Amino acid sequence: MPDSIPTSAGEHHPAISVDLVVLTILDDVLHVLLVKRRNAPFAGCWSLPGGRVHIQESLEDAARRALSEKTGISHIFLEQLYTFGEPDRDPRQRIITVAYYALIPVDTTTVLRAGHAEQDIAWTPVPELECLAFDHERIIETTLQRLRNKLDYTPVGLELLPEEFTLSELQRVYEIILGKAIDKRNFRKKIRGKDWIARTEGFRRDGPHRPAQLYRFVPPASSNGSYL
Repeated sequence: MPDSIPTSAGEHHPAISVDLVVLTILDDVLHVLLVKRRNAPFAGCWSLPGGRVHIQESLEDAARRALSEKTGISHIFLEQLYTFGEPDRDPRQRIITVAYYALIPVDTTTVLRAGHAEQDIAWTPVPELECLAFDHERIIETTLQRLRNKLDYTPVGLELLPEEFTLSELQRVYEIILGKAIDKRNFRKKIRGKDWIARTEGFRRDGPHRPAQLYRFVPPASSNGSYL
């Protein structure tokens, strides 16, 4: 007996695509990078940047190419999120997508450039998302759940901060990702017990308050500098 059942002559194999969830913080709100589709299906609707995987590409290479072509963003750390394969997620054909996500600080948003197949590109507040193409709202929600879970054991929020930051700035990033306030005393006690931040010699004064101590990220020797 054969190990597998051959497909019929008229049956097609699924196509593979990649989708990118790129997040930043603007005006104290978490934003996701979206492109407006020019072509059907969902013409005129907003969606995540992405595209088909070429036959000679790895998944990560495809993700980086699609991100660069659709947004102009390159050279950022990407982490594979999840594979989405519901049979009806794309009305054209059976397409399985592998999602990647990234966090970038606000000062990198100036490089945005929509691709030729997109009408527009924009940072969109996550709390205001509605009527996205395909299953992209579900992909974004899965990303948020991943981030919230990782906050307990990795410094994932540091991806959204400048090289030097205060504990108040770090706490605000956590609060924005979690969508709720955090007790300041408990947060600082927990964070100061971590081995991935270190004091610098610098201070920052914001308003009439006393200067705040600045910290920096200290990646372990085996790390590439990102905890996504």
